[in-house]
Amino acid sequence: MPFAAAIHRHADEHPYAPAFRMEGRVFTFDELKRFAGQLVAAFDDLAGVAGHRSVLGARACLIVLEAGNHPLFAAAFLAATSQGNCVALIDPHLPAATRQAMRDRLSPDLIVSANGADLSLHAPASGETRSFRESNGKERAPLAAGKESEPFLVVFTSGTTGAPKAIIRDRGSWRRSLATGARFFGIDHGTRTFAPGPLAHGLTLYALAETLCAGAEFIGAAHFDAARALTIIETEKVQRLVLVPTMLRRLCAAAANRPQACVTHITVAGAKLTASDRAVAALAFPKAEVIEYYGASELGFISVATKDDTASATAVGSAFPGVALSIRNDTGDEVPMGETGTIFVDSALISDGYVGQSDGAGFRRLGELATVGDIGFLDDDGTLHLLGRAGGMVLSGGNNIYPQEVEATLVAYPDVHAALVLGLDHPDLGSELVAVIEPEGSIFDRDALERHLAAHLPRYKHPRRIWLCPKMPMTQSGKVAAGTLRQWIADGNDALELID
Repeated sequence: MPFAAAIHRHADEHPYAPAFRMEGRVFTFDELKRFAGQLVAAFDDLAGVAGHRSVLGARACLIVLEAGNHPLFAAAFLAATSQGNCVALIDPHLPAATRQAMRDRLSPDLIVSANGADLSLHAPASGETRSFRESNGKERAPLAAGKESEPFLVVFTSGTTGAPKAIIRDRGSWRRSLATGARFFGIDHGTRTFAPGPLAHGLTLYALAETLCAGAEFIGAAHFDAARALTIIETEKVQRLVLVPTMLRRLCAAAANRPQACVTHITVAGAKLTASDRAVAALAFPKAEVIEYYGASELGFISVATKDDTASATAVGSAFPGVALSIRNDTGDEVPMGETGTIFVDSALISDGYVGQSDGAGFRRLGELATVGDIGFLDDDGTLHLLGRAGGMVLSGGNNIYPQEVEATLVAYPDVHAALVLGLDHPDLGSELVAVIEPEGSIFDRDALERHLAAHLPRYKHPRRIWLCPKMPMTQSGKVAAGTLRQWIADGNDALELID
Protein backbone atom coordinates (compact mmCIF):
# COMPACT_ATOMS: atom_id res chain seq x y z
CA MET A 1 0.00 0.00 0.00
CA PRO A 2 1.30 3.52 -0.79
CA PHE A 3 2.69 5.36 2.23
CA ALA A 4 0.20 8.26 1.98
CA ALA A 5 -2.76 5.91 1.61
CA ALA A 6 -1.72 3.97 4.72
CA ILE A 7 -1.54 7.14 6.83
CA HIS A 8 -4.98 8.29 5.65
CA ARG A 9 -6.46 4.87 6.41
CA HIS A 10 -5.02 4.72 9.92
CA ALA A 11 -6.08 8.33 10.59
CA ASP A 12 -9.64 7.45 9.56
CA GLU A 13 -9.82 4.13 11.43
CA HIS A 14 -8.09 5.10 14.69
CA PRO A 15 -7.43 8.86 14.63
CA TYR A 16 -6.40 9.15 18.28
CA ALA A 17 -3.95 6.25 18.30
CA PRO A 18 -0.34 7.35 18.95
CA ALA A 19 1.80 7.35 15.80
CA PHE A 20 5.06 9.23 16.43
CA ARG A 21 6.73 9.99 19.76
CA MET A 22 9.82 12.17 20.03
CA GLU A 23 11.21 13.79 23.19
CA GLY A 24 7.92 13.66 25.07
CA ARG A 25 5.78 14.95 22.18
CA VAL A 26 3.26 12.37 20.95
CA PHE A 27 1.48 12.77 17.62
CA THR A 28 -1.66 10.79 16.84
CA PHE A 29 -2.33 9.53 13.33
CA ASP A 30 -4.91 12.28 12.86
CA GLU A 31 -2.40 14.94 13.94
CA LEU A 32 0.28 13.54 11.66
CA LYS A 33 -2.09 13.62 8.70
CA ARG A 34 -3.23 17.15 9.54
CA PHE A 35 0.23 18.65 10.08
CA ALA A 36 1.59 16.86 7.03
CA GLY A 37 -1.27 18.30 4.98
CA GLN A 38 -0.48 21.79 6.24
CA LEU A 39 3.15 21.30 5.24
CA VAL A 40 2.17 20.05 1.77
CA ALA A 41 0.30 23.32 1.23
CA ALA A 42 3.22 25.35 2.61
CA PHE A 43 5.66 23.53 0.31
CA ASP A 44 3.44 24.17 -2.71
CA ASP A 45 3.08 27.86 -1.84
CA LEU A 46 6.79 28.37 -1.34
CA ALA A 47 8.23 26.30 -4.18
CA GLY A 48 5.45 26.52 -6.75
CA VAL A 49 6.13 30.06 -7.93
CA ALA A 50 9.82 29.48 -8.69
CA GLY A 51 9.50 26.32 -10.77
CA HIS A 52 11.70 23.28 -10.31
CA ARG A 53 15.45 23.99 -10.23
CA SER A 54 16.88 20.80 -8.73
CA VAL A 55 18.82 17.95 -10.33
CA LEU A 56 15.47 16.18 -10.75
CA GLY A 57 14.12 18.94 -12.98
CA ALA A 58 10.42 18.56 -13.74
CA ARG A 59 10.29 14.99 -12.39
CA ALA A 60 9.51 16.16 -8.85
CA CYS A 61 9.87 18.96 -6.34
CA LEU A 62 13.06 18.06 -4.46
CA ILE A 63 12.85 18.89 -0.75
CA VAL A 64 15.93 18.60 1.47
CA LEU A 65 14.95 17.57 5.01
CA GLU A 66 17.79 18.60 7.32
CA ALA A 67 15.87 18.71 10.60
CA GLY A 68 17.40 15.75 12.42
CA ASN A 69 15.38 13.92 15.07
CA HIS A 70 12.87 16.74 15.50
CA PRO A 71 9.32 16.27 16.84
CA LEU A 72 7.95 17.48 13.48
CA PHE A 73 10.19 15.14 11.44
CA ALA A 74 7.49 12.56 10.69
CA ALA A 75 5.00 15.17 9.46
CA ALA A 76 7.70 16.82 7.33
CA PHE A 77 8.77 13.47 5.87
CA LEU A 78 5.19 12.59 4.96
CA ALA A 79 4.67 15.97 3.27
CA ALA A 80 8.01 15.83 1.48
CA THR A 81 7.10 12.44 -0.01
CA SER A 82 3.54 13.31 -1.02
CA GLN A 83 2.72 13.06 -4.72
CA GLY A 84 4.95 15.30 -6.79
CA ASN A 85 7.55 15.63 -4.02
CA CYS A 86 10.83 13.80 -3.44
CA VAL A 87 12.68 14.06 -0.13
CA ALA A 88 16.46 14.14 0.33
CA LEU A 89 17.75 13.37 3.84
CA ILE A 90 20.78 15.24 5.18
CA ASP A 91 22.07 14.67 8.70
CA PRO A 92 22.41 18.08 10.45
CA HIS A 93 25.24 16.67 12.59
CA LEU A 94 27.55 16.38 9.58
CA PRO A 95 30.19 19.10 9.14
CA ALA A 96 28.81 22.31 7.64
CA ALA A 97 31.06 22.04 4.57
CA THR A 98 29.87 18.47 3.90
CA ARG A 99 26.21 19.48 4.17
CA GLN A 100 26.76 22.44 1.86
CA ALA A 101 28.40 20.16 -0.70
CA MET A 102 25.37 17.86 -0.52
CA ARG A 103 22.98 20.76 -1.08
CA ASP A 104 25.11 22.09 -3.93
CA ARG A 105 24.99 18.69 -5.63
CA LEU A 106 21.20 18.46 -5.38
CA SER A 107 20.28 22.14 -5.94
CA PRO A 108 16.97 21.49 -4.07
CA ASP A 109 13.73 23.37 -4.56
CA LEU A 110 13.19 23.62 -0.79
CA ILE A 111 15.29 23.16 2.36
CA VAL A 112 13.56 22.23 5.64
CA SER A 113 15.58 22.59 8.83
CA ALA A 114 14.97 22.76 12.57
CA ASN A 115 14.37 26.10 14.23
CA GLY A 116 13.80 25.33 17.89
CA ALA A 117 10.32 23.81 18.22
CA ASP A 118 9.45 25.02 14.71
CA LEU A 119 10.64 24.21 11.21
CA SER A 120 12.32 26.65 8.85
CA LEU A 121 11.26 26.38 5.20
CA HIS A 122 13.65 27.98 2.71
CA ALA A 123 13.32 28.33 -1.08
CA PRO A 124 16.84 28.88 -2.49
CA ALA A 125 15.57 30.17 -5.87
CA SER A 126 13.65 33.08 -4.37
CA GLY A 127 15.59 33.42 -1.13
CA GLU A 128 12.30 33.37 0.81
CA THR A 129 12.19 31.70 4.25
CA ARG A 130 9.09 30.90 6.28
CA SER A 131 8.53 29.36 9.68
CA PHE A 132 6.21 26.43 10.30
CA ARG A 133 4.85 25.57 13.71
CA GLU A 134 2.20 23.30 15.14
CA SER A 135 -1.28 24.79 14.92
CA ASN A 136 -4.88 23.73 15.21
CA GLY A 137 -5.57 24.62 11.61
CA LYS A 138 -7.14 22.22 9.13
CA GLU A 139 -5.30 19.82 6.88
CA ARG A 140 -5.38 22.23 3.89
CA ALA A 141 -3.93 19.71 1.38
CA PRO A 142 -4.33 15.92 1.58
CA LEU A 143 -1.38 13.57 1.28
CA ALA A 144 -1.40 11.95 -2.15
CA ALA A 145 0.13 8.72 -3.41
CA GLY A 146 2.41 9.10 -6.44
CA LYS A 147 3.15 6.78 -9.34
CA GLU A 148 5.38 3.71 -8.97
CA SER A 149 8.11 5.22 -11.14
CA GLU A 150 8.07 8.63 -9.47
CA PRO A 151 11.24 9.63 -7.54
CA PHE A 152 10.50 9.41 -3.84
CA LEU A 153 13.63 9.40 -1.71
CA VAL A 154 17.27 10.49 -1.89
CA VAL A 155 19.66 9.27 0.82
CA PHE A 156 23.41 9.67 1.10
CA THR A 157 26.05 7.02 1.58
CA SER A 158 29.82 7.38 1.75
CA GLY A 159 31.82 6.74 -1.40
CA THR A 160 35.25 5.15 -1.56
CA THR A 161 36.78 8.64 -1.45
CA GLY A 162 34.70 9.57 1.59
CA ALA A 163 32.55 12.00 -0.40
CA PRO A 164 28.85 11.19 0.19
CA LYS A 165 26.95 9.77 -2.77
CA ALA A 166 23.29 10.56 -3.35
CA ILE A 167 21.15 7.46 -3.99
CA ILE A 168 17.69 7.83 -5.50
CA ARG A 169 14.73 5.49 -5.03
CA ASP A 170 11.38 5.38 -6.79
CA ARG A 171 8.12 4.78 -4.96
CA GLY A 172 7.67 1.29 -6.33
CA SER A 173 10.89 -0.07 -4.80
CA TRP A 174 9.97 1.21 -1.33
CA ARG A 175 6.40 -0.04 -1.55
CA ARG A 176 7.64 -3.51 -2.42
CA SER A 177 10.24 -3.35 0.34
CA LEU A 178 7.71 -2.27 2.97
CA ALA A 179 5.27 -5.00 1.95
CA THR A 180 7.98 -7.68 2.05
CA GLY A 181 9.42 -6.43 5.35
CA ALA A 182 6.03 -6.26 7.08
CA ARG A 183 5.37 -9.91 6.29
CA PHE A 184 8.87 -11.06 7.22
CA PHE A 185 9.27 -9.10 10.46
CA GLY A 186 5.64 -9.66 11.54
CA ILE A 187 4.89 -5.97 12.14
CA ASP A 188 1.28 -5.02 12.90
CA HIS A 189 -0.62 -2.16 14.55
CA GLY A 190 0.34 -3.44 18.00
CA THR A 191 4.10 -3.48 17.41
CA ARG A 192 5.39 -0.44 19.29
CA THR A 193 8.88 0.23 17.92
CA PHE A 194 11.76 2.11 19.51
CA ALA A 195 14.56 3.12 17.11
CA PRO A 196 16.93 5.59 18.80
CA GLY A 197 19.24 6.24 15.82
CA PRO A 198 19.31 9.24 13.45
CA LEU A 199 16.26 9.51 11.21
CA ALA A 200 18.48 10.81 8.40
CA HIS A 201 20.01 7.31 8.17
CA GLY A 202 18.44 4.36 6.41
CA LEU A 203 17.97 1.94 9.32
CA THR A 204 16.00 4.32 11.54
CA LEU A 205 14.15 5.98 8.66
CA TYR A 206 12.99 2.61 7.37
CA ALA A 207 11.86 1.62 10.86
CA LEU A 208 9.74 4.79 10.98
CA ALA A 209 8.18 4.08 7.60
CA GLU A 210 7.37 0.43 8.25
CA THR A 211 5.95 1.20 11.71
CA LEU A 212 3.65 3.99 10.48
CA CYS A 213 2.54 1.91 7.49
CA ALA A 214 1.51 -0.84 9.91
CA GLY A 215 -0.52 1.62 11.98
CA ALA A 216 1.75 1.23 15.01
CA GLU A 217 3.59 3.69 17.23
CA PHE A 218 7.16 4.74 16.49
CA ILE A 219 9.35 6.10 19.31
CA GLY A 220 12.54 7.98 18.56
CA ALA A 221 15.15 9.91 20.52
CA ALA A 222 16.98 13.18 19.88
CA HIS A 223 20.21 11.37 20.70
CA PHE A 224 21.14 7.94 22.01
CA ASP A 225 21.82 7.51 25.71
CA ALA A 226 21.69 3.93 26.99
CA ALA A 227 20.29 4.70 30.46
CA ARG A 228 17.62 7.01 29.05
CA ALA A 229 16.77 4.52 26.31
CA LEU A 230 16.28 1.79 28.88
CA THR A 231 13.86 4.01 30.79
CA ILE A 232 11.86 4.56 27.60
CA ILE A 233 11.70 0.80 26.98
CA GLU A 234 10.44 0.18 30.51
CA THR A 235 8.00 3.09 30.66
CA GLU A 236 6.48 2.68 27.21
CA LYS A 237 6.49 -1.13 27.19
CA VAL A 238 8.34 -1.25 23.89
CA GLN A 239 7.88 -4.48 21.92
CA ARG A 240 10.46 -3.97 19.17
CA LEU A 241 13.92 -2.43 19.00
CA VAL A 242 15.64 -1.38 15.77
CA LEU A 243 19.28 -0.39 16.19
CA VAL A 244 22.93 -0.98 15.32
CA PRO A 245 25.06 -3.47 17.31
CA THR A 246 26.90 -0.77 19.26
CA MET A 247 23.63 0.59 20.63
CA LEU A 248 22.44 -2.91 21.50
CA ARG A 249 25.66 -3.63 23.40
CA ARG A 250 25.33 -0.46 25.44
CA LEU A 251 21.66 -1.11 26.11
CA CYS A 252 22.50 -4.60 27.33
CA ALA A 253 25.14 -3.19 29.67
CA ALA A 254 22.61 -0.70 31.06
CA ALA A 255 20.07 -3.52 31.48
CA ALA A 256 22.34 -5.67 33.65
CA ASN A 257 20.13 -7.08 36.43
CA ARG A 258 17.14 -5.30 34.83
CA PRO A 259 15.87 -7.72 32.15
CA GLN A 260 13.26 -6.23 29.83
CA ALA A 261 10.59 -8.86 29.22
CA CYS A 262 8.36 -6.50 27.21
CA VAL A 263 10.70 -6.60 24.19
CA THR A 264 9.83 -9.47 21.86
CA HIS A 265 11.68 -8.47 18.68
CA ILE A 266 15.07 -6.89 18.05
CA THR A 267 16.17 -5.96 14.53
CA VAL A 268 19.85 -5.19 14.03
CA ALA A 269 21.77 -3.97 10.97
CA GLY A 270 24.89 -2.01 10.13
CA ALA A 271 27.39 -4.57 11.45
CA LYS A 272 27.49 -8.19 12.53
CA LEU A 273 26.56 -9.43 16.00
CA THR A 274 28.89 -11.86 17.73
CA ALA A 275 27.89 -14.95 19.70
CA SER A 276 28.73 -12.98 22.84
CA ASP A 277 26.41 -10.16 21.75
CA ARG A 278 23.56 -12.62 21.34
CA ALA A 279 24.25 -14.25 24.70
CA VAL A 280 24.22 -10.92 26.52
CA ALA A 281 21.08 -9.81 24.63
CA ALA A 282 19.33 -13.02 25.71
CA LEU A 283 19.90 -12.01 29.34
CA ALA A 284 18.88 -8.38 28.91
CA PHE A 285 15.86 -9.15 26.68
CA PRO A 286 14.91 -12.74 27.55
CA LYS A 287 11.77 -12.92 25.37
CA ALA A 288 13.19 -11.24 22.30
CA GLU A 289 13.96 -12.86 18.97
CA VAL A 290 17.04 -11.17 17.50
CA ILE A 291 17.16 -10.83 13.72
CA GLU A 292 20.02 -9.15 11.92
CA TYR A 293 20.08 -8.26 8.28
CA TYR A 294 22.74 -7.21 5.83
CA GLY A 295 21.72 -4.66 3.27
CA ALA A 296 22.77 -1.56 1.39
CA SER A 297 21.00 1.72 0.69
CA GLU A 298 21.48 1.07 -3.02
CA LEU A 299 20.20 -2.53 -2.95
CA GLY A 300 17.74 -2.80 -0.05
CA PHE A 301 17.65 -6.05 1.95
CA ILE A 302 20.28 -8.61 0.91
CA SER A 303 20.46 -11.35 3.56
CA VAL A 304 19.01 -12.10 6.97
CA ALA A 305 20.29 -14.12 9.91
CA THR A 306 18.90 -15.53 13.14
CA LYS A 307 20.80 -17.06 16.06
CA ASP A 308 21.39 -20.33 14.19
CA ASP A 309 22.82 -18.68 11.05
CA THR A 310 25.82 -16.77 12.35
CA ALA A 311 28.28 -19.26 13.82
CA SER A 312 31.09 -18.05 11.54
CA ALA A 313 32.57 -14.60 12.10
CA THR A 314 31.86 -13.69 8.46
CA ALA A 315 28.42 -15.33 7.99
CA VAL A 316 25.55 -12.90 7.39
CA GLY A 317 22.76 -15.41 6.80
CA SER A 318 20.78 -16.48 3.78
CA ALA A 319 19.11 -14.46 1.04
CA PHE A 320 16.27 -12.20 2.17
CA PRO A 321 12.86 -13.32 0.82
CA GLY A 322 12.56 -12.40 -2.84
CA VAL A 323 16.31 -11.80 -3.22
CA ALA A 324 18.66 -14.00 -5.29
CA LEU A 325 22.40 -13.94 -4.60
CA SER A 326 25.24 -14.50 -7.06
CA ILE A 327 29.02 -14.32 -6.61
CA ARG A 328 30.88 -13.09 -9.70
CA ASN A 329 34.52 -12.68 -10.72
CA ASP A 330 36.11 -9.64 -12.39
CA THR A 331 34.82 -10.67 -15.81
CA GLY A 332 31.24 -11.05 -14.56
CA ASP A 333 31.17 -14.84 -14.58
CA GLU A 334 29.62 -16.72 -11.66
CA VAL A 335 32.15 -18.50 -9.45
CA PRO A 336 31.74 -21.91 -7.74
CA MET A 337 30.35 -22.23 -4.21
CA GLY A 338 32.95 -21.32 -1.61
CA GLU A 339 35.00 -19.17 -3.98
CA THR A 340 35.39 -15.47 -3.18
CA GLY A 341 34.12 -12.78 -5.53
CA THR A 342 31.85 -9.76 -5.79
CA ILE A 343 28.37 -10.12 -4.30
CA PHE A 344 25.57 -9.41 -6.79
CA VAL A 345 21.84 -9.42 -6.06
CA ASP A 346 18.74 -9.84 -8.17
CA SER A 347 15.88 -8.09 -6.41
CA ALA A 348 12.83 -5.88 -6.89
CA LEU A 349 14.15 -3.64 -4.10
CA ILE A 350 17.13 -2.20 -5.99
CA SER A 351 17.42 1.60 -6.19
CA ASP A 352 17.70 3.72 -9.34
CA GLY A 353 21.39 4.35 -8.62
CA TYR A 354 23.20 7.60 -7.90
CA VAL A 355 22.14 11.17 -8.58
CA GLY A 356 24.58 12.67 -11.06
CA GLN A 357 28.05 11.26 -11.61
CA SER A 358 29.56 8.75 -9.19
CA ASP A 359 33.23 8.03 -8.51
CA GLY A 360 33.07 4.88 -10.63
CA ALA A 361 32.92 2.59 -7.60
CA GLY A 362 30.07 1.26 -5.53
CA PHE A 363 26.72 0.63 -7.22
CA ARG A 364 26.75 -0.88 -10.69
CA ARG A 365 24.61 -3.23 -12.73
CA LEU A 366 25.27 -6.40 -14.66
CA GLY A 367 22.06 -6.97 -16.57
CA GLU A 368 19.33 -7.50 -13.97
CA LEU A 369 21.96 -7.96 -11.23
CA ALA A 370 23.38 -5.16 -9.11
CA THR A 371 26.26 -4.76 -6.65
CA VAL A 372 27.86 -2.18 -4.39
CA GLY A 373 31.24 -3.91 -4.63
CA ASP A 374 31.03 -6.02 -1.48
CA ILE A 375 33.26 -9.09 -1.46
CA GLY A 376 32.19 -12.50 -0.14
CA PHE A 377 31.29 -16.09 -0.90
CA LEU A 378 28.40 -18.54 -0.60
CA ASP A 379 28.50 -21.78 1.38
CA ASP A 380 26.99 -24.98 -0.02
CA ASP A 381 23.92 -24.36 2.16
CA GLY A 382 23.41 -20.85 0.71
CA THR A 383 24.85 -18.94 3.67
CA LEU A 384 26.44 -15.69 2.54
CA HIS A 385 29.83 -14.71 3.98
CA LEU A 386 30.78 -11.03 3.87
CA LEU A 387 34.50 -10.28 3.76
CA GLY A 388 34.46 -6.56 3.02
CA ARG A 389 34.12 -3.95 0.31
CA ALA A 390 36.47 -3.85 -2.66
CA GLY A 391 37.27 -0.17 -2.14
CA GLY A 392 38.22 -0.87 1.48
CA MET A 393 40.73 -3.58 0.71
CA VAL A 394 44.20 -3.23 2.24
CA LEU A 395 47.17 -4.41 0.16
CA SER A 396 49.89 -5.33 2.64
CA GLY A 397 53.07 -7.13 1.60
CA GLY A 398 51.38 -8.26 -1.61
CA ASN A 399 48.39 -9.75 0.25
CA ASN A 400 44.78 -8.62 -0.23
CA ILE A 401 43.16 -8.11 3.18
CA TYR A 402 39.56 -7.09 3.86
CA PRO A 403 39.41 -5.21 7.19
CA GLN A 404 35.81 -6.25 7.88
CA GLU A 405 36.83 -9.92 8.08
CA VAL A 406 39.55 -9.09 10.62
CA GLU A 407 37.20 -6.83 12.61
CA ALA A 408 34.63 -9.62 12.81
CA THR A 409 37.28 -11.99 14.15
CA LEU A 410 38.50 -9.47 16.72
CA VAL A 411 34.99 -8.71 18.00
CA ALA A 412 34.30 -12.45 18.32
CA TYR A 413 36.94 -12.53 21.07
CA PRO A 414 35.19 -12.15 24.46
CA ASP A 415 37.46 -9.36 25.75
CA VAL A 416 36.89 -7.13 22.70
CA HIS A 417 33.85 -4.84 22.78
CA ALA A 418 34.45 -3.05 19.45
CA ALA A 419 37.21 -2.91 16.85
CA LEU A 420 38.36 -0.94 13.83
CA VAL A 421 40.93 -2.34 11.40
CA LEU A 422 42.65 -0.15 8.83
CA GLY A 423 45.74 0.17 6.69
CA LEU A 424 48.43 2.76 7.33
CA ASP A 425 51.14 3.71 4.84
CA HIS A 426 54.30 1.62 5.27
CA PRO A 427 57.60 2.08 3.38
CA ASP A 428 58.17 -1.65 2.91
CA LEU A 429 54.75 -3.34 3.00
CA GLY A 430 52.83 -0.65 1.13
CA SER A 431 50.19 -0.70 3.88
CA GLU A 432 50.52 -1.89 7.45
CA LEU A 433 47.46 -3.55 8.98
CA VAL A 434 46.62 -2.04 12.38
CA ALA A 435 43.68 -2.17 14.77
CA VAL A 436 42.04 -0.05 17.45
CA ILE A 437 40.18 -2.04 20.10
CA GLU A 438 37.71 -1.06 22.79
CA PRO A 439 38.25 -3.72 25.48
CA GLU A 440 35.52 -5.21 27.65
CA GLY A 441 37.43 -4.81 30.92
CA SER A 442 40.43 -3.05 32.42
CA ILE A 443 42.87 -5.93 31.87
CA PHE A 444 43.73 -6.97 28.32
CA ASP A 445 45.80 -10.04 27.39
CA ARG A 446 47.51 -9.41 24.03
CA ASP A 447 48.98 -12.92 23.92
CA ALA A 448 45.55 -14.51 24.38
CA LEU A 449 44.21 -12.34 21.57
CA GLU A 450 47.03 -13.50 19.30
CA ARG A 451 46.12 -17.13 20.03
CA HIS A 452 42.51 -16.34 19.10
CA LEU A 453 43.61 -14.70 15.84
CA ALA A 454 45.92 -17.61 15.04
CA ALA A 455 43.02 -20.03 15.39
CA HIS A 456 40.90 -18.15 12.87
CA LEU A 457 43.10 -16.16 10.46
CA PRO A 458 46.39 -16.63 8.58
CA ARG A 459 49.32 -14.69 10.03
CA TYR A 460 49.33 -12.00 7.33
CA LYS A 461 45.81 -10.94 8.42
CA HIS A 462 46.87 -10.24 12.00
CA PRO A 463 47.18 -6.52 12.87
CA ARG A 464 50.86 -5.60 13.29
CA ARG A 465 50.02 -2.87 15.79
CA ILE A 466 47.08 -2.59 18.20
CA TRP A 467 45.87 0.39 20.19
CA LEU A 468 43.44 0.20 23.09
CA CYS A 469 40.72 2.83 23.34
CA PRO A 470 38.61 2.82 26.54
CA LYS A 471 35.63 4.27 24.66
CA MET A 472 35.49 4.36 20.88
CA PRO A 473 34.37 7.63 19.24
CA MET A 474 31.08 7.01 17.46
CA THR A 475 29.22 8.57 14.56
CA GLN A 476 25.63 9.74 14.93
CA SER A 477 24.47 6.47 13.34
CA GLY A 478 26.18 4.43 16.08
CA LYS A 479 29.19 3.23 14.08
CA VAL A 480 32.85 3.58 14.98
CA ALA A 481 34.18 6.97 13.79
CA ALA A 482 37.01 5.75 11.57
CA GLY A 483 38.14 9.22 10.53
CA THR A 484 38.50 10.35 14.14
CA LEU A 485 40.55 7.27 15.04
CA ARG A 486 42.84 7.75 12.04
CA GLN A 487 43.48 11.31 13.21
CA TRP A 488 44.11 10.16 16.80
CA ILE A 489 46.69 7.65 15.56
CA ALA A 490 48.41 10.31 13.44
CA ASP A 491 48.42 12.80 16.34
CA GLY A 492 49.51 10.29 19.00
CA ASN A 493 46.34 11.17 20.94
CA ASP A 494 46.36 10.16 24.62
CA ALA A 495 42.95 8.51 24.11
CA LEU A 496 44.83 5.59 22.54
CA GLU A 497 47.29 3.22 24.25
CA LEU A 498 49.65 1.23 22.01
CA ILE A 499 50.10 -2.29 23.39
CA ASP A 500 53.06 -4.57 22.77
